[in-house]
Amino acid sequence: MAIALNKITKFLFFLLLNSLVFYSIQSLASPRNPDSLVLGLTLASTASFPTGPKASTSSRKIVSIDFSGEKKPLMEVRDGYLISLNIGTPPQVIQVRMDTGSDLTWVPCGNPSFDCMECDDYRNNKLITASFSPSYSSSSYRDSCASPFCIDIHSSDNPLDPCTVAGCSLSALVKATCSRPCPSFAYTYGAGGVVTGLLARDTLRVHGSSPGVTTEFPKFCFGCVGSSYREPVGIAGFGRGTLSLASQLGFLRKGFSHCFLAFKYANNPNISSSLVVGDIALTSKDEMHFTPLLNSPMYPNYYYIGLEAITVGNVRATEVPASLREFDSQGNGGMKIDSGIAYTHLPKPFYSQVLSILQSTINYPRDTGMEMKTGFDLCYKVPCPNNNTLADDLLPSITFHFLNNVSLVLPQGNHFYAMSAPSNSTVVKCLMFQSMDDGDDGPAGVFGSFQQQNVEVVYDLEKERIGFQPMDCASVASSQGLHKT
Repeated sequence: MAIALNKITKFLFFLLLNSLVFYSIQSLASPRNPDSLVLGLTLASTASFPTGPKASTSSRKIVSIDFSGEKKPLMEVRDGYLISLNIGTPPQVIQVRMDTGSDLTWVPCGNPSFDCMECDDYRNNKLITASFSPSYSSSSYRDSCASPFCIDIHSSDNPLDPCTVAGCSLSALVKATCSRPCPSFAYTYGAGGVVTGLLARDTLRVHGSSPGVTTEFPKFCFGCVGSSYREPVGIAGFGRGTLSLASQLGFLRKGFSHCFLAFKYANNPNISSSLVVGDIALTSKDEMHFTPLLNSPMYPNYYYIGLEAITVGNVRATEVPASLREFDSQGNGGMKIDSGIAYTHLPKPFYSQVLSILQSTINYPRDTGMEMKTGFDLCYKVPCPNNNTLADDLLPSITFHFLNNVSLVLPQGNHFYAMSAPSNSTVVKCLMFQSMDDGDDGPAGVFGSFQQQNVEVVYDLEKERIGFQPMDCASVASSQGLHKT
């Protein structure tokens, strides 16, 4: 999540997953509804998932969404979802990170003059992506100081402020005739990253469902960033604000849904997870149970739901803090649902209570060495009949109870995960939950993407609600033409 320098900073999400996971989203035909789009997310992993790293609130998977219409090699980037944006005339393909917790879309500008401070680790591993060159695009121009995007990026309560900073005369301000460009901006990220640049407009081309079909957005607004601090790759904001990529392209008018494949499909090029955008994402959902979206007065552009309880086997954790289902006067609280954060995070001491119930229920030996190595809090040496690491029936089920009597029993493989290959008919599995960092502002908890595997998640933004339904996502992929046979 990103915010302007004079806004409240978002809670941290940064660190590296040592095992890099990639998704490639490719447009597939959806001729039934011109206002909808079916996309495929192809899961590929360069190593066993997860391995080694100290777990963090910021753990992310690597995703690539291809809006360029061309098949590009996937880039190994530390954190985030990569999107290929096709910008300019002639088009330039720039890869950026997807961020559901921010609005601004920005790209590195001025190849090779884009300057990134403290990005040597990215440079050494050749992870810095290409830059956009405005001078090479005949359709590129600076955004106006009077535009709503400029007012938004500068977080101004007075719409005249940006044009005043730009040097417009009082007469031009009163008559609304000032045509000066939007002043430069600074944008910060929770991990301490900062980018500075200019707001630009240019043509964004999205290659749609059918081959050869392209939709053009001739005045797409984005940040043209010349300098950054610890932010080597551009970002595509997918929040609910007016600046976001999703908002400008109209993705949020109705809603969307996704169904993430289990990790056993990693490196399988023949099957993709389902991501549906538009009307058909919300059709035939009469049997689905929905929990209401909670609207934070301080963070209105993020997706929050309310958690009432967690059940481990038949034991329900009782001391659920009210902050997981409501906000305080500063807008902190609620449970954020975020596909950009890998693991579910819970506040202390509620997290400790869940751990205690699990420890009293599971009778297998702990592997403290693996806990020290990975940073996860509960790792067990679990019997592995027939070396089947996916069998979780030896471990207790975990059920999330959300507002409006919506309960989600996590599918097998969504709570504990095998950290290594079986040895002597035993495998080490660790709980894929973590505690919120002390002093975190923002959400009280996060429902991460790892817990959303083999679950259809429907964002009904028109009715302000989110639905959950356990699902065989491989079957869903096949029914939507995302499984090559």
